[in-house]
Amino acid sequence: MKLFSNPEIRKVLLWLLLVSVVFCSLAFIFFGVYGFIIMLLAFVSSFVIYFYFTAERYKQLRQMSDSIDRVLHGEDFGLICDYSEGELSVLQSEIRKMTARLREAADSLKKDKIYLTDSIADISHQLRTPLTSINIMVSMLREQELSYDKRTELVYSLKSMLSRIDWLIETLLKMSKIDAGTAFFEKKQVSVRELIKKASMPLEASLDVRSQELITEIGDEFFCGDIAWSAEAVSNILKNCMEHNPPGGKIYVAARRTSVFTEITIRDTGAGLDPDDIPRLFERFYKGKTSTETSVGIGLALARSIIAQQNGTIKASNHPDGGAQFTIRYYFGII
Repeated sequence: MKLFSNPEIRKVLLWLLLVSVVFCSLAFIFFGVYGFIIMLLAFVSSFVIYFYFTAERYKQLRQMSDSIDRVLHGEDFGLICDYSEGELSVLQSEIRKMTARLREAADSLKKDKIYLTDSIADISHQLRTPLTSINIMVSMLREQELSYDKRTELVYSLKSMLSRIDWLIETLLKMSKIDAGTAFFEKKQVSVRELIKKASMPLEASLDVRSQELITEIGDEFFCGDIAWSAEAVSNILKNCMEHNPPGGKIYVAARRTSVFTEITIRDTGAGLDPDDIPRLFERFYKGKTSTETSVGIGLALARSIIAQQNGTIKASNHPDGGAQFTIRYYFGII
């Protein structure tokens, strides 16, 4: 029997035999043949009962082992048999928990792989477009008959394409740092007035070229966060509003503070957001129906990631008077 191949069983059997020999001998000495027979029958019965229940236990363990093996080969973990016995029931419960977690980890890993594959495809697509344009412009610049004005125009276009690639790579690196949990966010009192000033500074020239005006209604509101990262987020939102605003349009920025949060509202005077785009507006590489040709679809995704890391939320909607509106809230407590 396989049961007796177990060293623990053989050890127990040896001890039981020794004890039975001793007690049967003592029973024969003190009580004679009848005492010996009664003691012998008692030990034989004990052996039978012990080995019966031990065999049943090992049978259940083998069934559990087979069930675990089937689970490891991809079958449903519900195949693990139910046991009412104490120790096996506890073991079964723990195995079910472990298997469920392993399945969750496997599903999460599969989703991560799919997401990584999609992200690489998106990044490749976003880089391929400007690289193709750069390749064409470089080929045109090699032409000797090219006029000075045309050459200058191509150089400026080339610089613009390179800047776009640089911004894309820099943004992707920032997003990967946030995802990996390696981005450091300070927790200091940040003035909303200083934040908007810092965030709008890189856009001043573009706003001037488009004849757009930035109008602020900000008092002494503040929140606890990182001004550099927050400026990056707000700058992306302002840039989005600027690109979807008509020439001569306005961008309004207002702030208010409550006992629970500090709210920053940014809105433009453009055509507004398509209702179908609003639920997916902050997804990575998502380009809405009203997006421009140069839109990549990661600026708003980065903004949401930065704000979320600082106990904040961002919501997109259409203003009643027209135009897109973004509402940022930095909460003072954990939400």
